[in-house]
Amino acid sequence: MGFILHGLDTESYDRTYSDRELVRRIVGYFEPERRRMILVATMILLNSGFNTARPLLITRGIDMLAAGPTTGAIVLLSLTIMTLGAVAWILNFWRQRASATATGNVVLKLRQDVFKTVTEHDMSFYDENSSGRIVSRVTSDTQDFSQVVTLVMDLMSQVVLIVILLIVLLFINWKLTLLVLSTAPFTVLLSLSLRKMARQVTLQAKQARATVNANVQESVSGIGVAKSFRQEQALYGEFQDINQETYVIGLKRGIVLNNIFPALDVMAALATGLIVYAGGASAIRGEITPGTWYLFIQALSLFLFPLTSIASFWSQFQDGLSAAERVFALIDAEPKVIQTDSQPVGTLEGKIEFHGVSFAYRPGEDVLEDFSLTIAPGETLAFVGHTGAGKSSLARLIARFYEFQDGQILIDERDIRTLNLTEYRRQIGMVPQAPFLFSGTLLDNIRYGVPGASEDEVLMAARGIGNGDWLDDLPQGLHTDVGERGASLSMGQRQLAALARVLIHDPAILVLDEATASVDPFTEAQIQEGLEVVFRDRTSIIIAHRLSTVKNADRTIVLEGGKIIEEGTHDGLLEAGGHYADLYNTYFRHQSLDYRPWEGEMGIRLPLAVDRDVV
Repeated sequence: MGFILHGLDTESYDRTYSDRELVRRIVGYFEPERRRMILVATMILLNSGFNTARPLLITRGIDMLAAGPTTGAIVLLSLTIMTLGAVAWILNFWRQRASATATGNVVLKLRQDVFKTVTEHDMSFYDENSSGRIVSRVTSDTQDFSQVVTLVMDLMSQVVLIVILLIVLLFINWKLTLLVLSTAPFTVLLSLSLRKMARQVTLQAKQARATVNANVQESVSGIGVAKSFRQEQALYGEFQDINQETYVIGLKRGIVLNNIFPALDVMAALATGLIVYAGGASAIRGEITPGTWYLFIQALSLFLFPLTSIASFWSQFQDGLSAAERVFALIDAEPKVIQTDSQPVGTLEGKIEFHGVSFAYRPGEDVLEDFSLTIAPGETLAFVGHTGAGKSSLARLIARFYEFQDGQILIDERDIRTLNLTEYRRQIGMVPQAPFLFSGTLLDNIRYGVPGASEDEVLMAARGIGNGDWLDDLPQGLHTDVGERGASLSMGQRQLAALARVLIHDPAILVLDEATASVDPFTEAQIQEGLEVVFRDRTSIIIAHRLSTVKNADRTIVLEGGKIIEEGTHDGLLEAGGHYADLYNTYFRHQSLDYRPWEGEMGIRLPLAVDRDVV
């Protein structure tokens, strides 16, 4: 059954744990629930004792019938059996309640741990791994884990019942008891022979489900693009392929798991026939009573039930182990951004130094090589260059989103790797080209980094960007619902909201990653007004596509192939007549002209097209 289908491979951080290691980790999560688990164990013990008493009483009743029963004795026996059943039900109710609480607390803690790990992973982790599969581990796998814990609790009660019953049977007739025990090894061997196969197909089924989740999430997120290019059918076709592969996995899983219980039924039938024959022969010889014969037949069923349950529910058990393995693999995934210390950051002045920094997203594909640069506190610095020159990579390294392979980055003359990362990132403000807004109001999104900010403070920050005119266009101002990912706002409004979010956050270092590349000239003018406020008294790094953001910078760095080929002011670089002047004359000069629409065919007015992807 060693099949791995296309698209259902494991993640780079996946690892294999032994059953012993998995159980040890799971037990560790139950350690805080020790008292509740002791209560559960006590309830299981008492419940098993009452359940064991019932077949013994029934055995006594059969012997009474054979010897000439009285009505009073039968009534007393019936009432006793009913009472035992009621007490066992009450004990089982409290046992189920305590075990459900313990399991719920454990799953709560496990889900908290895995989500905390997810939020702390560096950005490279999300570049390499599908977000849909990560979501599947945080939600579906933790739920599967809770189900298997509940199943184990139920099987434990059955095992305790059998232990008590076997002790009683040994005192009644040790020969038949040993005969009952002799059937166990065959059932266990059969279960173990199916174990490896069940584990493999179960793990592959979970990988298949994660792949489907990832595909659906990506398809829904990109449905706008698909519709724009009329690719709905291609999107559906890709899903069909993945769904078909998942179907094949599920079919093989069903074949394996659904044949476990019938095989064990055959084993149970053979063992029952053996006990019926041996017990019946003993009863004929007068060695045991008919009631005792019945007791051993019942005992065999009770004895085999936990063993057959373990095997028949092996799929769920393997689901739990596979789920735990996947969750623990996500928790144990090694970070690539590693801090060597956690020194308090304090208030940053904003001096940034690169000393011989080399960086590559993938081995052998260097983006930066032996890169050195010093950015003064409070300086506004612009990076320009062709796509792939390393502009955004520098910004991501400053934010400590990625780990560089060689060299040193200093912040206020301290190694960036020695700082408390949480405190440091609180003093970094980033405005990407496509800002992300969370579902909720504009007010909540602007004060996202400063949850305690008052509405007046948020309004002041929003009015500080483009004189706040953009707020007047929103139906409910700051209380406007932005929708999923900010879909209710235009791209320009999202960018203005992102700038307001940075302004109220008041970082020491600001990074604008092509923040005006996707907005219209009118919105750009509003943003430029806001940038004058945002840039004030802080170190600002601009990754620029537009002339308006470059020419106002204190210094412009021209990059090519991860190296600095020119630097200076806008006017100075133009006078030098080098690479920057070529970029300006080829692309930027168009942006200095008035925004002039031209008449297209059919009288449609279209804007002047400018290639903004090369600077």
